[in-house]
Amino acid sequence: MVHFIGAGPGDPELITIKGKRLIDQADVIIFAGSLVNPAVLDGRKKDAVVYDSAYMNLDEVMDVVIPAVKAGKKVVRVHTGDPSIYGAIREQMVRLDAEGIEYDVIPGVSSFCASAAAVKKEFTLPSVSQTVIITRMEGRTPVPPKEKLKDLAAHHASMCIFLSVGFMDELTKTLMEAGYEPDCPMAVVYKASWPEQKILYGTVETMAKLVKENKIEKTAMTMVGGFLGDEFELSKLYDSHFTTGYRKGTD
Repeated sequence: MVHFIGAGPGDPELITIKGKRLIDQADVIIFAGSLVNPAVLDGRKKDAVVYDSAYMNLDEVMDVVIPAVKAGKKVVRVHTGDPSIYGAIREQMVRLDAEGIEYDVIPGVSSFCASAAAVKKEFTLPSVSQTVIITRMEGRTPVPPKEKLKDLAAHHASMCIFLSVGFMDELTKTLMEAGYEPDCPMAVVYKASWPEQKILYGTVETMAKLVKENKIEKTAMTMVGGFLGDEFELSKLYDSHFTTGYRKGTD
């Protein structure tokens, strides 16, 4: 059995209890050292063997995982945030399937959730947005033709743009081409939940300049949309006039 574990966005207390327990029990740990806070490995067994996948390719990772499992060792593969988002876990699962090795996935707190927590905002606000779009700018990894940022931005939903802070000039230009007003609020959260976390507040028009001035080039979440503003309707959930399955409203 191999356990794919979401280590959370950075704060070692934001890993799940299950994920931490499995790390502490593991004989072999492969973690994404360029992104995962090594503090999540504190408490591991003294004889646990640790590998940093930042220095490994897929074949090298599998050359560690497969023999270890076949030798009866407990193996964990620790990814940043939640492994289902830009985690590159499917390609590992295909290799494990071919070897008849079982695996499971322990979800984690994604950086897009930690970023919303950092700015103390809610992605889904009545009358503002009920949809969250998670995407990225096209770089060395291509984006499917139907998922170009300009087309997605046309919805004006709450947007979380991963892996793209280094393309901020192009990103903000694309947003305005899609109809975003120059004064639409934006936020960039650098290393959400880490001690060195930094938050930039701005607009579609000003964010590129702010990012350059603060020399933020990677490990940051870009968020855009009306949810970052202060105008919205109150929800029906706690409206005293609204009847739910648990309480009767006044109307």
